[in-house]
Amino acid sequence: MARLPQVSGAELSRQRGSHARYRFVSSAGVHFVTVPMHPVIAKGTLNDILSSVSVWTGIAKDDLIDRL
Repeated sequence: MARLPQVSGAELSRQRGSHARYRFVSSAGVHFVTVPMHPVIAKGTLNDILSSVSVWTGIAKDDLIDRL
């Protein structure tokens, strides 16, 4: 698995505020992901966000990491 880079909440979500909430709609249903708007997101938190997005979008987690 690729190493997780350090990213800020703003880089990941492109939003402002203490937390941003995103909604994914797919054939499996509706899924919400909350992203903290911290200067650097903890690696465990980032890993959880990417895992969740990967499951609901069908995009491999390594591909999501490459897109950061």
